[in-house]
Amino acid sequence: MERVTLPDAAWRTHAGLDRLCEILGAADGNARFVGGAVRDTLLGIDVADVDLATPLAPDEVLDRLRAAGFKAIPTGLAHGTITAVLPDGSPVEVTTLRRDVSTDGRHAVVAFTDNWREDAARRDFTMNALYADPLTGEIFDYFGGQDDLAAQRVRFIGDPLQRIAEDHLRILRFFRFHARFGDEPDTDGLAACAARANDLMALSRERIAAELVKLLVAVHAVRVVALMVDRGIFLPVLPEIDRAGVERLTTLAARESAAAIAPAAIRRLAALLPCDPAIAEDVGARLKLSKTDRRRLISAVEPTGDEPAEVMSYRMGAMLAIDRILLSDRPLDDLAGLADWTAPSLPLTGGALVERGVNKGPDVARLLRRVEEQWIAEGFPDAARVTAIADDAVAQWALASR
Repeated sequence: MERVTLPDAAWRTHAGLDRLCEILGAADGNARFVGGAVRDTLLGIDVADVDLATPLAPDEVLDRLRAAGFKAIPTGLAHGTITAVLPDGSPVEVTTLRRDVSTDGRHAVVAFTDNWREDAARRDFTMNALYADPLTGEIFDYFGGQDDLAAQRVRFIGDPLQRIAEDHLRILRFFRFHARFGDEPDTDGLAACAARANDLMALSRERIAAELVKLLVAVHAVRVVALMVDRGIFLPVLPEIDRAGVERLTTLAARESAAAIAPAAIRRLAALLPCDPAIAEDVGARLKLSKTDRRRLISAVEPTGDEPAEVMSYRMGAMLAIDRILLSDRPLDDLAGLADWTAPSLPLTGGALVERGVNKGPDVARLLRRVEEQWIAEGFPDAARVTAIADDAVAQWALASR
């Protein structure tokens, strides 16, 4: 294909970025943009993170940045990464060119180098091994990444089996990038991932979860998850995900689209699991999800019931109510306005019941709950109606207390 230079993009004019490149010596060939920023700019999509590569040693990078007044954080010094902070607080990772010395599938020991091709050779996919000169925009492509971008093909650099042996997480990354950028899967890469799926068992569950949640919201997530199930990728670490789960995910994705609601990774994970809170709790713990995400996952697989959507939102919050409705067969009309709905507050306090003569303690709590349930059942009426409900409840309590 015809080689191109890096197109103009908003991120390239970010305040302080030109100065950072100047300090690193871009004019002398000592700095290049690398990875996702180059890839995504070539594809014409928004860039989230900007990374720079340099043959300069990490200590020299630190010295140059600090001497120029840049905040520089040695975020991964052993692997050559310094985070430079631009004037507005935006981070740019600056990493010294590296080559792998040894790998065990989870960690790598690296040595620094001044060879750009060596640095490119240790990256995972050809589309992630693209570099660009900050001044001229010249693209440096050592392994056909531009051709693979044009073909919508996620392809390992070198032997896929060897690359997976170096870092087992590349199995999940292959599918995540395919879900985002791919059309037909690369045959050799797919075969290698299927053959080495058991390697995922050696990874921390946090790393697996981090890749999975990104994959599940990618544009082609449904198609790719189905491919992963068919090839047995999930079996070693998440055997609960099967063909029935793919069917539920397919339905959920269609309902999200019809309702114009953005996909959510935890909601989609819930669709992949059997409708059993105990299984959801086990998977959430296994993946070491946050407490909030675990609660959301468990809630999402609970039966929906037939309560009005506003009542569900009041009881559990709008996010959980939306999850449950989308994962059920309830009409999508039930979601109308729910995302913008503000739950009302019960216009009654326990102190108001005490003023009416109710004993402090359990009696107040019970009566307050009874009034609240009646208020919910009547569709959240105004304070005047709540006062009437409370008066009636206190009268009944007084009668029963005689």
